[in-house]
Amino acid sequence: MKSFLVGCAGWSIPRQHAHLFGEGDSMLARYATRFDLAEVNSSFYRPHQRKTWERWAAAVPARFRFTTKMPKEISHERALRGCVACLQKFLGEVGGLGDKLACLLLQLPRSRLLEVRVAANFFTQLRKRYDGALAIEPRHASWFSAQADALLDEFEIARVAADPALSEVAARPGGDEAIRYWRWHGSPRMYYSDYGEASLRILARDVRARAPRGSRRLVIFDNTAHAFATANAARLQELLER
Repeated sequence: MKSFLVGCAGWSIPRQHAHLFGEGDSMLARYATRFDLAEVNSSFYRPHQRKTWERWAAAVPARFRFTTKMPKEISHERALRGCVACLQKFLGEVGGLGDKLACLLLQLPRSRLLEVRVAANFFTQLRKRYDGALAIEPRHASWFSAQADALLDEFEIARVAADPALSEVAARPGGDEAIRYWRWHGSPRMYYSDYGEASLRILARDVRARAPRGSRRLVIFDNTAHAFATANAARLQELLER
């Protein structure tokens, strides 16, 4: 298994980049001829039946992995409170991926400041039910502190390196060193902007450098609005495989 996996949010294949992919029985199968990783964002908005996750897992080769965004009912609507039933339902569904699940992703809203007791209780309940890789993308400054770092270390949670980032710290991966997770959304305009060669070379350098031996590095491009994610992911893949 590669130490680094590169892919996009979703697995659409833009027409202008179709030449990058091989043949397949579905768009996901074709996507997996080029990339080793896809992030499932749709699970943030709506549930998927377990058989859907199982179908996705069956459509990709053994090397392929998925990351999966946790539902907004947990992160946004319930604000990490009273989530046991939601967690059980979600984990039962996403379990259909089996060993194709690389990491769960918890993305918090910009307004969600760190409440240590609430977060610790939520992570305790989650860890009782799930012992796999877990990453968090916080968007409030309170999560970039020594107190937050201690919480992430206690529950073995990685902090996403995001771009654009609200601070220099937020641009670097943190937390659990077993997983390093970059999510590049497009900069300066989120979801729309392209990344140039210089930015991708810097990212390739950081992906190689910012992880201990044996860790897994995950890179997702989310600048899908104008199909730049596909080209950016393909170019980063080339730079990393040299």
